[in-house]
Amino acid sequence: MKFLRVNMTTQTVQWEDVPKKYSTLGGRALTSIVVNSEVPATTDPLGNENKLIFAPGYFTGTTLVNTGRLSVGAKSPLTGGIKESNVGGTVGFSLAKLGIKAIIVEGKAADESSFVLNIEDEEVATLVRSDELKGMRTYAVAEKLHAKFGESKSVTCIGPAGDFQLLSASIQSTDLDGRPCRAAGRGGLGAVMGSKGLKAIVVDRTGRVSEEMANLERFKQASKAYAKDVKADEFSGEILPELGTAVLVEPINAAGAFPTNNARMGQFKGVEKLNGETMAKLIKERGGKTKHKGCSQCIIDCSNEFVTEKGEYVTSSLEYETIWSMGGMIGNDNLDAIARLDFLCDDIGLDTMNTGVAIAVAFDAGYGEFGDAEVAIRLVEEVAAGTKMGMLIGNGPDAVGIHFNHDRVPTVKGQSIAAYDPRAIQGMAVTYATTPMGADHTAGWVVDQNLEAFGGTVEPHGPKGQVEISRNTQIHMAAVDTVGICDFAQSGLATDEGIGNVFTMMSAKSGLSFGEKNWAELGKTVIKVELEFNRKAGLTNKDDRLPLMFYNEPLPPYNVVVKVSDKDMDSTFDY
Repeated sequence: MKFLRVNMTTQTVQWEDVPKKYSTLGGRALTSIVVNSEVPATTDPLGNENKLIFAPGYFTGTTLVNTGRLSVGAKSPLTGGIKESNVGGTVGFSLAKLGIKAIIVEGKAADESSFVLNIEDEEVATLVRSDELKGMRTYAVAEKLHAKFGESKSVTCIGPAGDFQLLSASIQSTDLDGRPCRAAGRGGLGAVMGSKGLKAIVVDRTGRVSEEMANLERFKQASKAYAKDVKADEFSGEILPELGTAVLVEPINAAGAFPTNNARMGQFKGVEKLNGETMAKLIKERGGKTKHKGCSQCIIDCSNEFVTEKGEYVTSSLEYETIWSMGGMIGNDNLDAIARLDFLCDDIGLDTMNTGVAIAVAFDAGYGEFGDAEVAIRLVEEVAAGTKMGMLIGNGPDAVGIHFNHDRVPTVKGQSIAAYDPRAIQGMAVTYATTPMGADHTAGWVVDQNLEAFGGTVEPHGPKGQVEISRNTQIHMAAVDTVGICDFAQSGLATDEGIGNVFTMMSAKSGLSFGEKNWAELGKTVIKVELEFNRKAGLTNKDDRLPLMFYNEPLPPYNVVVKVSDKDMDSTFDY
């Protein structure tokens, strides 16, 4: 395996041997440790000293199912701290099959020039001057790059939002159909990519480099057992392929945890128009696909293809978080409008969550009305047009709140919450507040342990046990994001036997002994490094707080506020 170090200042590309200390790392561990080691914590995130790291998961490129994940890391221009954003599609697997452990992008191109990094094979990579692509939307970029370099390529690129270096800018990656509809959305890392003058990365998909494996047969046996468990599980094997992540809409709304109208309510009256059953029925009637394979190595097929009444492609995949952010959060119950907004965010290169919440804050401040989908669509289009209002929306909820002098802004460290109100699920309050990543739900999704509908065992409206649950989940997820397992394939490790298969695969690949203690230590090490970077960057426990609205405004219909104390929040990572 090799590091590919790309210097945008000198336009040079260099292959490097991977230092031994990184040999058993991948994904989030690798991005965070490299950022902490090589990036001055106080540097300007959009300046010359920041680095952008692309690292496939440790298992990515192996025979293990649902491991086509890629971690993207840098100092975030949105949060001011460290950031790892995770994306599927095909690029992570493609990089791993070329023997690339990580791409490290450093420096900045001069004169606002724009480049494409073309990785032809395991030995040849070049920077290609591509000024004509600057300002272009991602679907057009992918089409042009496929025409130029060939269809058998993965494309990772930014859109106008990244070119403008806006704080909600995403990095988009192509799916198995060559469409840039997979997003490393959170943290504004598209702005970092844009600041460096890197418009896109093109990766050959036909690589055949074998993963370094101490015991291949042992790995294969454990990976087969893992895959069997994923397929046998009702949620990952039956429900997700049929309804996708939209299956969450109904139970989260029923729990009063579906933030609506900028989190003024926990339930949305139009929920029946947005739930998984309604979406699946609509897609089938129009000739779209409810079951779609979007990512390399996937056996779940939770993706979908949403189409118009005429059967024309709109977007893939329309997922729960976007249905919430462009639906209930802005008071919009029109699935067609939500799908259009999803496409526009992918095409312009925007995080759907941060963008939807930015629109919600604008509506809450009186700029438009909740439920006005036409205004929402216009505001997203204005981002690409570079208007004043477009720049505000593209810079996220905090920018909108400051502009309108409006203090109801549901963010932590500048990043918006996700589709789970922390008042109705107190464990999410801990995760949003304490993760080094900003209000990131994937860093510690504790919904299943809170809500009875998912088998929860704690009182979701109370503080008891929530810090411990969030702590343990965050440690676990740091390890999951390191090995590159998809969140939805965690059904394969839900039992002692299942997680044992993961430990076996870690040992079989590395040649080292690996067990439960090692798994926890891996997660703890990642979080420790991230917290260290944030402290050096100037973040304190005062940044590990939710906005006052969550403490002062009881959330209908259960009229509950966040009850986890600051003291308890501060104890989250006392380990």
